[in-house]
Amino acid sequence: MGLNVIMMGPPGAGKGTQAGRFAKERGLLKISTGDILREAIKDGNRVALEAKARMDRGELVDDETMIAIVRERLLRPDARVGFVLDGFPRTVTQAQALDQIMEERANGPLVVVDVMVPEEELVRRLAGRMICAACGTNAGPGVEAGACVKCGGAMMQRADDNKDVVLERLKVYQRATWPVLEYYRKRATFRVVNGAQEPARVAHELDAMIADAAAAGAAVRAERQAT
Repeated sequence: MGLNVIMMGPPGAGKGTQAGRFAKERGLLKISTGDILREAIKDGNRVALEAKARMDRGELVDDETMIAIVRERLLRPDARVGFVLDGFPRTVTQAQALDQIMEERANGPLVVVDVMVPEEELVRRLAGRMICAACGTNAGPGVEAGACVKCGGAMMQRADDNKDVVLERLKVYQRATWPVLEYYRKRATFRVVNGAQEPARVAHELDAMIADAAAAGAAVRAERQAT
């Protein structure tokens, strides 16, 4: 039976890092909507190319398009082992569609983890981040401008990481994501982890929570099949 995880959390919560670590350690696919979209565009996928055209015009990618792209990726044979989703679902419509996809896959419960971090800590992290102008590598707070340790490029602050912009981004995230969290909150497979701790501690708690939620989900699934 596969292990399927949705990693949620605001910008700066560290969910992308934790999602990548967890997926690698468990041999799961780490799937982000950005990665899926880039891969589909590279493969010449018609839906993805239409989505790219919309983005090039400054438009948002609609639910139907994102659902179609994610569905195609999750129904491939290599996704049977399980996955860690980062960046999907972003709307209740997408969450409902993902439930339908999970029914089609019939391969394990869907665990949802919300990585919570206080707003003041998120502002500190985001406003203090440096990014490499050459390769895009992110560095956390406390890193000074200089050369990137990965490629030697120049490290600089992202234009959208000043405090005012960061606060607005967090407000947008909360408005958009709250309905999705409410959609999942009452499920036996929903968990909240304190992302304000040291990364190693977050990883330890997250691993334990996912294992517990997966067991709870399997129990619920077995009960339904028995009735």
